[in-house]
Amino acid sequence: MSEAVAGEVRVGLVGYGVAGAYFHAPLVHATPGLKLSAVVTRDAARAEDAAGRYGAAVVPDVAGLWDLCDLVVVASPNRTHVPLATEALERGRPVVIDKPMARTAEEARALARLAAGGGLMLTVFQNRRWDGDFLTVRELMDGGALGEVFRLESRFERWRPVPKGGWRESGGPDEVGGLLYDLGSHLVDQAIQLLGPVREVYAESDVRRAGVLSDDDTFVALVHDGGARSHLWVSAVAARLGPRFRVLGSAAAYEKYGLDVQEERLRAGTPPDAPGFGEEPEERWGTLGAGERHAEVPTRAGRYLDFYRGVAACLRDGAPPPVSAESVVDTLTVLEAARLSAAERTVVPLG
Repeated sequence: MSEAVAGEVRVGLVGYGVAGAYFHAPLVHATPGLKLSAVVTRDAARAEDAAGRYGAAVVPDVAGLWDLCDLVVVASPNRTHVPLATEALERGRPVVIDKPMARTAEEARALARLAAGGGLMLTVFQNRRWDGDFLTVRELMDGGALGEVFRLESRFERWRPVPKGGWRESGGPDEVGGLLYDLGSHLVDQAIQLLGPVREVYAESDVRRAGVLSDDDTFVALVHDGGARSHLWVSAVAARLGPRFRVLGSAAAYEKYGLDVQEERLRAGTPPDAPGFGEEPEERWGTLGAGERHAEVPTRAGRYLDFYRGVAACLRDGAPPPVSAESVVDTLTVLEAARLSAAERTVVPLG
């Protein structure tokens, strides 16, 4: 880790689309010790919003960023993550990268080596580690309420039969688009965090909608080293949505429908430090039980702000980064294996 940054950390945000405008900018703005000082965008409306909302300087490219920031947040299209993070690290700036960190595990390892060699923080915005439902599952597992967990089912499903367009759907492999690397990055990361390293990967991946070039309907099955299995779904063509989580254990099961509330509140403009921001209404709580017996379980409050609080603590106090680059390498290794499995219709062993 580099020497602690004295005073307020100036943050330069690269990209002001959905990720930059709805996630990173408001979270940075609400985090003590961080200041959103500069935003890179060429879009006039986005530039006006960033300047008006946060008082940030707006520059058209990263060349104008370096004198304005102490920390770089990369929230630009996926294909740009590695080159932009590389340039920032080479210029001595710690880096936050939105997921996916890179196209491949080897690219991610190279970034991690570069950061370590310069004594710089490198962390990845795996914000779904702070979803309220995920925190609830972890608490139930840690407390023994489920017994021995033998199967995790986890889904990010949508009903979007008409494509929205844009590089995530219409771009080819070079864009690192598609749902496997988008929402699948979160599901695989969560599965590893809950159940540990993966030893086998199987996947089925399809393009269901006309005009779409990247996967929009994918299933991934993992076998973890401890013997538990994860079944993970990402789909844009689910006309009926399955449970967000269904966790089966030797003592009980937990089932939960609906997404964490934090994204919808950020998109609605609710400040992430507002009272009750991450709290879920009772009608959306999950249930815990076995056989005919079950009871509602209050969902833990989601805490996306903890990610950037962790970034501030890392830079100012020398604390560990909120998400280690090494843990994300593990996720990318599984995603690569899933892509290979789907292409070759085979089980891919790891390790």
